Parts: sequence; C-alpha cells; structure tokens
Amino acid sequence: MSAESWLNRIWYHRAAPPWWLIPLSVAYGAVSGSRRILYATRLRRSTRLSRPVIVVGNLTVGGTGKTPLVCWLAARLAERGFTPGVVTRGYGGSSRGVRLVKESDDPAVVGDEPVLLARRTGMPVAIGRNRPAAAQLLIDAGCDVVVSDDGLQHYALARDCEIVVIDGDRRFGNGWLLPAGPLRERRARLEAADVVVVNGGRALLDGALSMRLDAKRAVALTGGRMTPLPAFAGLEVHAVAGIGHPERFFNMLRAHGIEVIGHALRDHARLTPEDVDFPDSKPVLMTEKDAVKCRHAADERHWYVPVSAYFEGGESTTLLDIVNDRIAERGRPRGTIDG
Repeated sequence: MSAESWLNRIWYHRAAPPWWLIPLSVAYGAVSGSRRILYATRLRRSTRLSRPVIVVGNLTVGGTGKTPLVCWLAARLAERGFTPGVVTRGYGGSSRGVRLVKESDDPAVVGDEPVLLARRTGMPVAIGRNRPAAAQLLIDAGCDVVVSDDGLQHYALARDCEIVVIDGDRRFGNGWLLPAGPLRERRARLEAADVVVVNGGRALLDGALSMRLDAKRAVALTGGRMTPLPAFAGLEVHAVAGIGHPERFFNMLRAHGIEVIGHALRDHARLTPEDVDFPDSKPVLMTEKDAVKCRHAADERHWYVPVSAYFEGGESTTLLDIVNDRIAERGRPRGTIDG
C-alpha cells in the first residue's frame, strides 16, 4: 500500500488518527495559523494586482472539483465580455520559474493541470510558485480578470473573491489538520469565504451552493473522435484515474452503466505506457488530466472522459452575482455577469 493510500484510509475511514500523528497535526496548525495571521496583520505583505483576482480553492488536500469549476467560471466570464486568465502553481512539473503555458507544452515540465486548463479553456494560463509574478504575466498578456486555481492558501497573492469547493462525499474526512487528517486549514476558515460550493451534495452548510460534475462523451486519444458515454454501457472497461479522488471518476462511469475495472494512481502521477496498456482489447477510459500525459502511448482502445461543472436552478446566477459584485468593487465598468 502506498503512503497516499494509507493516509487516505486514515483520513476518510477512521474516527481517530494514530496518536503519533496528532503532535504533527498540532504543529502544522500552529504554523499555518501563524502564517495567515502574519498576512492578516500585514506583517507579511500580499501583492495586490491591478486587476481583480478570483481564487478557487479548498480546505482539504486532494481533488474536490476545483479545476472543472475554474473552467466553468472562466467560460462564463468570457461570455460576458471579460478576458480572463488562469494562474496555478504547475504542481508535478519540473519548471521552477514563472511562465505562460501553451497547449503543446510537456506536462512533465509545466504540470498536467496547466496543460488541461490551456486546452480546455483556450485562455492564457500561467504557472509559478510565485503566484503574484505568474498572475502578472496574465495581466501583461491582456487579461482583465485573474482566476487562481487552488490558490486559497497562497496569501502572497491578494484576492477580491474567494470560492471554496468541498467534496460532498468525503467532506472534511476525520476533521483533523494535516498530516493526521486531510485539512489544510480549520473549518472555521469557511466563514471568510465569499462562496462555498459543495460538489456532489450539500455538506449541511447554510448558504452553500450545490454543484455536480458530469460527463456526456468520451474522446479518442488517437484521432479525437467523440462517442456518447452511454455507448459504453454494459461493457467492461479499464478505468485509469490519477486524481485526488479516483473513486469519484469510477462511480461516475458506473452511473452510466459501465462495468469498471478501476486502476487508481496517485494524484499527478507521471504515467508510463505500462499504466495504460493492458493485456486485452477492452476499452481504456481515463480522466482528461491523465490523457494529456499519455498520448504517446495511446492506441484505438484509449479514450478520455472530460467532465464539466453544472449547477441546479438559479445557483449559477447566485455564484456569478457574487463574483460580479466583487469585480465591481474594483471599479470594473463593463462585463456585467448574470446567469
């Protein structure tokens, strides 16, 4: 069992962590809490850019649905006359500086999620550990709104709006801070957020908005042909997921009547041909994030399944109204957002 699997079992399937992890969790909480206080009291300075910054993040490690929400939000902003760009760290890539990402870039250099974001949105994407410097590249490229993917804890970049995404299935796990639990910050941090979005259900939080992720088609890695996902119903397939919560991807396929042989990999895993090449002719379905890393190993069996964010009723309007209000507070005269 990998260390990641072992920790996930503790975080999400045990009422209490091993006793020896608790002192580490207390120390982590002291350091992270002190860091936030330093920025709140301006003993450490955040960089405020000349354009509005919208942060999409979470309280827990692992996937909660942030990236699909970032894609959704960037598309809605563009529809309403804005020129958004996306900034992210570039986790898993070897690049150490700040740079703009092209769709053709190597995921091993810039990270898998930045390449996915560039391909899915068609918008400028910048990466870098120095978030303010990376975000400035977007502004220099003509962007008038910056969307930060997974930037909640990166306080060096001042923000105008915070959107926190919660996994509606796993929620906050055992409720402990890292490493005894999955929390990066305490649950009380939600009180400072402008919007709380629950992916896959409501986590018993007043005022939280409900989002779901859904897939409608599969796309062939060779040739790019598209097939409705129900076409795989009744078939046994290999499903590959190197994301924070692989079981969500597997269950989504099962909901379409697909018989899944699951292959869960660690988040941001660098795929090898052996990870996606199986000794049979069954179809291989994978996440879009994994697909950007293994086109070189693909044949006619290999498909990726893009997921999109959806909101019920008027909740998308509620979210966009809040974002619009925060942008308007920076004096932006055009591009009114509505549902």
